Amino acid sequence: MTPSKSTLVASALVVNGLMLSPLAAAATTVEFWTAQTQSDRMQTIQVLASTFEALNQGISVKVVPVDENEMATQMAAAVAAGTQPNLIEVNSEIIMAFGEEGIVDADLHQQVLNDIGAERFHEGALTSLKSPNNTYYGLPYHGWIQGIWYRTDWFEEAGLEPPTTWESIEAAAEALTDRRANQYGILVGTKQDSYTEQVFTQLALSNDAQQFDAEGNLVFNSPAMLETLEFYNRLAQYNPPGPQNWRARDYYMQGKMGMFFYSSYIMDDLALAEVAKGSLTAENFKDLVGGTFDPELVKKTGFAPIITHKSPSSYGTISGLVALDAGSDEQAQATAKFMEFLYEPASYISFLHMAPGGMNPMLKGIAEDPVYLNDPNGVFELYGPEKMTQIVSGFEDIRSFSVVEGRTFPKSGEIFSKSVIPRMVYSVAIEGQDPQAALDEAEQEMQAIVGE
Repeated sequence: MTPSKSTLVASALVVNGLMLSPLAAAATTVEFWTAQTQSDRMQTIQVLASTFEALNQGISVKVVPVDENEMATQMAAAVAAGTQPNLIEVNSEIIMAFGEEGIVDADLHQQVLNDIGAERFHEGALTSLKSPNNTYYGLPYHGWIQGIWYRTDWFEEAGLEPPTTWESIEAAAEALTDRRANQYGILVGTKQDSYTEQVFTQLALSNDAQQFDAEGNLVFNSPAMLETLEFYNRLAQYNPPGPQNWRARDYYMQGKMGMFFYSSYIMDDLALAEVAKGSLTAENFKDLVGGTFDPELVKKTGFAPIITHKSPSSYGTISGLVALDAGSDEQAQATAKFMEFLYEPASYISFLHMAPGGMNPMLKGIAEDPVYLNDPNGVFELYGPEKMTQIVSGFEDIRSFSVVEGRTFPKSGEIFSKSVIPRMVYSVAIEGQDPQAALDEAEQEMQAIVGE
């Protein structure tokens, strides 16, 4: 069983038979900013901090919740005032930006990495936080992964290969589509929203198509990107009718779809009746009549996190731990101790269980740990250790448009915010625009954004 918060603390208060007091005066304080601002998550993190204090007399931890959208602004003010925290937990794009500003302690990251073992991390996740000079701007801590969830029983009956390559994806999409039976082979986004961008990005990266090169030049309008757009448009023909986004997962949940792109956040929908009920109604689509929960669906669902065409690629988000310049060796070593504590299995699993499926481990082996599989919602045990390991394997090849060879390009985020790519996809898949013309227009919009 997962240790309760009270058990975690109680076990930490007795070491070698001696009672320790977490209230003892501390000579060193580690200030920890976390993007987990919800009250229940803060309670869990406070328990972890108290446990660490009990085990490390002379060190205290000050936990400060900071909204991720305000992290950059608050950090700038803190750095200017000389009051920056010692450690932060935040998404990878912010980490890369802080790294380029030169405010992170890359040497401390390397020390912690050496202590834990670089080989224990999923390679792609670790590489995503690497600087151009091969140091680390932070260490990956948790994240979600996107891929294709598919009906393994349908694939086996039709003699189809798992959807891990462009060829196998398209073949399955065609084979599993039967419009007369209101059944569709795949779901890809065709609305002008972020879901469409996420699906397109994974396919583009599997084709080595990028927005920027390593020097920061816009290279979006390329033969590889055109090939991706044309392929995406072919897949869209096997979608349910009309512009679609993530909501069309209802077709899969009601047994009317062979596969769909989605993040690991779908895991509890597939496993738990009370969570699935929102996708089992007739309210969202006129051609769906609703259905009952299938408790066997989770067992009949496979997951392909890595798609390969020219190279393997997965898509998702990573949040990491980042040490900032502490000013003294004593402060740095206290921060390193706390970082390593947060990676210890009991601490790590307690943290990850705050959002099962949304927070996945960056360390190999955690996903098959019996304690990790016993999440509070009872989801992971329904998948089992083999499938859980397969899900997190996507972090081996995770990539993005915004980071190229250790350099981050914030303009990619601005392009994302203005929905340039989903509007391009919509114009081709729904309005029938010529793919090259749509690509030309999208790059012109990107050039305007880059030039701002």
